[in-house]
Amino acid sequence: MKKISTLILLVTISMTLLLAGCSKANNPENTNDAGNTPAAETGNSSSPNSNSSTDSNNAGTNAPSTEPDEDDASQQPSNAGSGTSSNPTPISTSEQVSQIGNITALRLADSKTGWIAGNGQIARTDDGGAHWKLQYSGSKPINQIFALSSTKVWATIGDSKAKELILIQSTNGGKSWTKAGTVPNHGFLHFTNDNTAFSGDAVTKNGGKSWTTLQTPGKAIGEVYFHDASNGWAVQYVNGHILFMHTANGGKTWNTAMTRKSEEAPTNVIIRSTAASDAWIELIGDSGMSQTSYSLFHTTNGGKTWLPAIVKNGAGSGPAPGFTMKDPMVPKGLASSSPGALYVVNPQTAIMGGQCQACDKANTIMQTTDGGKHWTIGKAQFTGYGTQFIGASDAKHIWFISTDAANAAVLNTTADGGKTWHKVYTFKKPQAR
Repeated sequence: MKKISTLILLVTISMTLLLAGCSKANNPENTNDAGNTPAAETGNSSSPNSNSSTDSNNAGTNAPSTEPDEDDASQQPSNAGSGTSSNPTPISTSEQVSQIGNITALRLADSKTGWIAGNGQIARTDDGGAHWKLQYSGSKPINQIFALSSTKVWATIGDSKAKELILIQSTNGGKSWTKAGTVPNHGFLHFTNDNTAFSGDAVTKNGGKSWTTLQTPGKAIGEVYFHDASNGWAVQYVNGHILFMHTANGGKTWNTAMTRKSEEAPTNVIIRSTAASDAWIELIGDSGMSQTSYSLFHTTNGGKTWLPAIVKNGAGSGPAPGFTMKDPMVPKGLASSSPGALYVVNPQTAIMGGQCQACDKANTIMQTTDGGKHWTIGKAQFTGYGTQFIGASDAKHIWFISTDAANAAVLNTTADGGKTWHKVYTFKKPQAR
């Protein structure tokens, strides 16, 4: 009996302790233990909407950016998906790139990396144009793209009627874009470093936040071009003579670098430069019978001497600016009846497109690697009757896009200076405008 009484006592004590423990655990006033601090106060909430990590925008979704508002300087790529979900469904690469049509710009960073623009969108390739990833999407056209490297790139936004363009930039290769400022004109935009850029007769020294207008000689045909803060070029037509003008002090004074008699004034002028003493000046002449005459001059010594690198007369368009119909064509065998895009790589290497609007395959390309003394006229011909786009990282690696109002733009590339070409990508059929 004594053993049974002892056993009953032990069971009673155990039950009492168990009930006391349960009572303490269920008492809401017992919150003094640090291990029981409510989760909301530690920042570790498990709420479904509180964990939409900011890193989701940088998690390889490749979702497009939205167009920067003029007052917003921190646009990041938007999530492509269900809005509030912390894990949005990314748009597939094929769906993104299929939207690119109406090509407006092309720019290379190296032989494999480049950007394309069309339909207000920007896409990037890292494998020579075989695959593209959409990086930016907006409602307004992209005018130009310029890159200092594979990570530092700029673009201008706005239609042809806009007095000034929005300037956006990326420092991570296009993964995200920010508004850098504006550009006061539609000139050829080129940066010389992170902060300094030129567009026509304007210069910025703070990355596009503000611009200063440089002095020009006045009555210039086409755009004035500044290679750097000191050296600039312009073309005038005075009393039947074409004048090449040069400044070496940022526009304070201009000197005549060349004078050449010409029956007609050029209708347009395109100037490019890859060194302080280097300048390529293309003069566009009259048009007629699906022909346009043109000439290209080159100097490597600051304008002391000039090489007539290209002379193209036309039976319907007349003589090239600065020449007569009796002057020989340069180079010999030049087949194109009108000028195409001009791309200058360095003082020795330039690529010139040609167009024949009466031909089934309208586009041709020629190249010089000795400063314009000799040209290699490519045998390849490409379809399309629209604007040409040329990009090159060196004399061997050249990208060429031919466009057409009714058919999809096509990217062709060469890795041997134009000896062989490969069709690497066909973009979306352009939309009606």
